[in-house]
Amino acid sequence: MMNRTALVTGGTGGLGAAVVTRLLDDGWRVTVPWIAEHELARVQPRPGLELVQADLFDPAAVAGVAEAAAGDAAAPLRGVVNLVGGFASGGRVHETPVEEFEQQFRFNLRPTYLVTQAALPALIAAGGGSIVCVGTRAALQPFSGAAGYVASKGAVIAFAQAVAVEYRDDRVRCNAILPSVIDTPGNRASMPKADHDRWVRPAEIAGVIAHLLSDDSAPVSGAAIPVYGRA
Repeated sequence: MMNRTALVTGGTGGLGAAVVTRLLDDGWRVTVPWIAEHELARVQPRPGLELVQADLFDPAAVAGVAEAAAGDAAAPLRGVVNLVGGFASGGRVHETPVEEFEQQFRFNLRPTYLVTQAALPALIAAGGGSIVCVGTRAALQPFSGAAGYVASKGAVIAFAQAVAVEYRDDRVRCNAILPSVIDTPGNRASMPKADHDRWVRPAEIAGVIAHLLSDDSAPVSGAAIPVYGRA
């Protein structure tokens, strides 16, 4: 029986689909927001999976998603996985308009903040839970031409640590994972000559996320966890 719910943003993406599959296999009820019809082709209908159309940049829409995720009294909301984000690279700082820099903060922070904010009351009411956010190795090991991405993902890590401190007495944990290059079809298409065998696979990251949502990781909060594979 499914006695707990996880809200997974970006659950229709290359990493998200693996996370959703793993959580369903582990017995979670899973709520996944989506925005465009073509995304649904990546997610197979299964018992326990609830799809909710929503714009995660809109606070009212996010509130509706959180309400849906917390809507089954027999399976209270106990987990949140914030996978939605964006990546852009280009020129160095003096060559990049501030609007492009700020856009990376909007993509990587706004949905994470709104979803976390909306889900926290339900997590507290359920007696606690676990939130997982997605940073990047580049936040610790930057590369040239992506200052907005690097800085915004660094802010995601700091946000996760702030949530961990603010809600520890409510038994709500929050951690960030730091992927390197994820082995998705999109990344393979953009880097066809790379050694794909060294990249971290979505299913491997899904296993780490599943552990962070589980009671087995109860002592872990405020961490920034590398999931680099061999890249």
